[in-house]
Amino acid sequence: MSDFDLVAAVLFGVALLHTFAAKAFERLAHHSPRHAGLWHLLGEIEVVFGFWSFVLIAVMAVMVGGGQAIAYAESRSYNEPLFVFTIMVVAASRPVLAGIQAMVTALARTWARFTPARAAVAEVWICLALVPLIGSAITEPAAMTLAALMLAGRVFTPAMPEKLKYGALGVLFVNVSVGGTLTSFAAPPVLMVAATWHWDTAFMASHFGWKAAIAVLVNATVITLLLRPHLHGPAMPAASQTAPDSRPVPSAVPSAVPVAVPLAVTLIHFAFLGAVVAFAHHPVVFLGLFMLFLGFTQAYAQHQSPLLLKEALLVGFFLAGLVVLGGMQQWWLQPIVSNLAPAALFFGALGLTAITDNAALTYLGSLIDGISDASKYMLVAGAVAGGGLTVIANAPNPAGATLLKAGFQDQSIGALGLLLGAALPTAVAAAMFWL
Repeated sequence: MSDFDLVAAVLFGVALLHTFAAKAFERLAHHSPRHAGLWHLLGEIEVVFGFWSFVLIAVMAVMVGGGQAIAYAESRSYNEPLFVFTIMVVAASRPVLAGIQAMVTALARTWARFTPARAAVAEVWICLALVPLIGSAITEPAAMTLAALMLAGRVFTPAMPEKLKYGALGVLFVNVSVGGTLTSFAAPPVLMVAATWHWDTAFMASHFGWKAAIAVLVNATVITLLLRPHLHGPAMPAASQTAPDSRPVPSAVPSAVPVAVPLAVTLIHFAFLGAVVAFAHHPVVFLGLFMLFLGFTQAYAQHQSPLLLKEALLVGFFLAGLVVLGGMQQWWLQPIVSNLAPAALFFGALGLTAITDNAALTYLGSLIDGISDASKYMLVAGAVAGGGLTVIANAPNPAGATLLKAGFQDQSIGALGLLLGAALPTAVAAAMFWL
């Protein structure tokens, strides 16, 4: 361990504390209008790790030299931040969101026709249960984006009690984290080890998938029953008229009546979504597809709403900062992972995931020579089960936080509130994976 390794660990700890204190900075902005802009900036969870990663590089330049600092920054893999940014923008586009909303609404109305459940209640259950499970096919970041956008105007509103909003957020984060384990390519922590350990989709479905599905259904059912008395109103609003924070936005066309999206345009958007997912490991390809997607949305602007560029960029910035800061923590994390027995490793991973990205944790595990099959399972199981405890625990969480924070008091998400909201669904997921 060098002196700089210790400094990097301290800066990582400061960034964690900053993340947990983000809501306090938002309160300072209200009490200190003169410097409100600065406090709002420091209160943005998405800015925290990006900000402290710049501090880390600056300190590295002073301690070990500018060349080495730049070399370290360039040595990191930014594939995940780039992919999450791209998939968020494409998945949140009006044709994709409207198509998913139409399917959810049709399914909910059919359900309500044959059961006592109201359509509004059924819609929320579907968004919290089926959409996270679909994440195994379209990837977790896409599932998080779609579920958050559809839930924003139904659950994360001023009329909903704050405790229930945190409960719903905790369930969403946990269900997305475990819901992507039915395949070997959708969940970042699984993706980090699948090739090294030869875990294919059949293995994931038989060892993780069915357990994850039960946990997702239980969690979604419990929180939906708690939300039920507060769920009223008609079907979900049209995607063209709903912004991520549930405030109306102007249509892409200067008309009072939204222009219906042609089936061909919808299918092309879904084709872009599928292609981005298919080339998720090849940033040159999916970024090229993204450029084509941007051109298509400009060519058919009458069928579009404003793209989610700002929010997606903030999430990408957050994840890139986590990549830079997290890359310097291997010296203390890997010994912990390698020295634990399988049972202890499960609970250790469950806890460590709350303060480190779960994909980084499983990646460290993949570097351990001779790790047993039992330890492999326990490491991944603990990592995905704990993926909803904090905003940084799972890569899609910052996306959900960005899209839903406007529905909370002070328009920010408290770390303690999220931890408490995710505690019970995490316990359900952990119990299922422990079987």
